[in-house]
Amino acid sequence: MSKARQAKTVVSPKEKGLSTFEGVFTPSILTILGVIMYLRFGWVVGNVGLIGTLIIVTLSTSITFLTSLSIASIATDQRVRIGGAYYMISRSLGIESGGAIGIPLYFAQALSVALYTIGFAESFVGVGIFSHIDQRLVGLVVTVIIGGLALLSTKIAIRSQFFVMAAIIISLLSLILGEPLENSEIEMWGAKPSQSEDFWVVFAVFFPAVTGIMAGVNLSGDLKKPTKSIPKGTFAAVGVGYLIYMLLPILLASRADA
Repeated sequence: MSKARQAKTVVSPKEKGLSTFEGVFTPSILTILGVIMYLRFGWVVGNVGLIGTLIIVTLSTSITFLTSLSIASIATDQRVRIGGAYYMISRSLGIESGGAIGIPLYFAQALSVALYTIGFAESFVGVGIFSHIDQRLVGLVVTVIIGGLALLSTKIAIRSQFFVMAAIIISLLSLILGEPLENSEIEMWGAKPSQSEDFWVVFAVFFPAVTGIMAGVNLSGDLKKPTKSIPKGTFAAVGVGYLIYMLLPILLASRADA
């Protein structure tokens, strides 16, 4: 067999890469449906009411959607390789712009890890039987475990996402199928102005909840077909996240008073 034929039979690494669902949609939707949804969404509804929450969700998702359009435009206009958002920006706007934007992106990813770790530790310690455990210790142990898992194997880290997704689905079903703890009326505009936070303060607290689309984009080097997977997976995650975030305020507003 000639060298040319041998080259044709070699399987490209891309052919063994991740699909749209596991490589883009799953990490993006898990980041979107994260700690803020569990720990702060009820606070958002209580401060600005049902209508105010729906407006905040729509405004926040609109900003994320516009960013998704830019990502899709860049991803479909060039060959996407390892590097995620940094690679796409540097090849579109130049290395200087890519570096200037890539450095803040790096720190943003590091801070997002801290956000989710602290959120998990807060919710874990908040459970009665674990209230005696130090919250900082929980955060440290979780960070070491997750870091070790990521260093050990990318495949294991990706597959572990499905267990997290299953837990989120079960929790959402529990909320939907549950019953109110008290008789309440739906508060359209939340608590009294003197007892609630300003609308834009609440918006600032909620907005990070819908900014998880970079989790899928940053896996560009592990995707089978990044040019197709990144736009499809990103749009799907933004759409599903928007639907869930529009449904939850209705349930929360009908289950408890502001």
